[in-house]
Amino acid sequence: MDANDGFRELDRQECLRLLVTVPVGRIVYTRRALPAVLPVNFCLDHDGAVLVRTSAFSELVRAVDGALVAFEADDVDAATHSGWSVVVMGAAAVVTDPAEHTRMLRTGPRSWAPAPQEVFLRIDPELLTGRELIGGRSLDGVHRPY
Repeated sequence: MDANDGFRELDRQECLRLLVTVPVGRIVYTRRALPAVLPVNFCLDHDGAVLVRTSAFSELVRAVDGALVAFEADDVDAATHSGWSVVVMGAAAVVTDPAEHTRMLRTGPRSWAPAPQEVFLRIDPELLTGRELIGGRSLDGVHRPY
């Protein structure tokens, strides 16, 4: 960490520990040759992969199945100007194995917008990075370290 920037880099285990504490993140992918960002609810699989449950007919499924994507989640406290952000980068794929799909029906995320035919998207964490703001300021401008 640069002593002047107020951020601390997070290791892989810290990133995974923080990811399970929030229900929503954002998938960053390419749509019609342009960057796109979509908020989604998610959970982590037993191996740290990000799981998203969505409609089998969604534009998201068509755009990301087999593609490299980024996934970002964070938690920010505006009052203390503190928080963290974690980014997962890796290949996204629709889960096609029937046994895995059945397991994910029990353990995976619940869709906030159920669809008649749902699939699970899996993002394998090839690169996992994160940082935490450890020296935020309150809204009154006073520095308040954790």
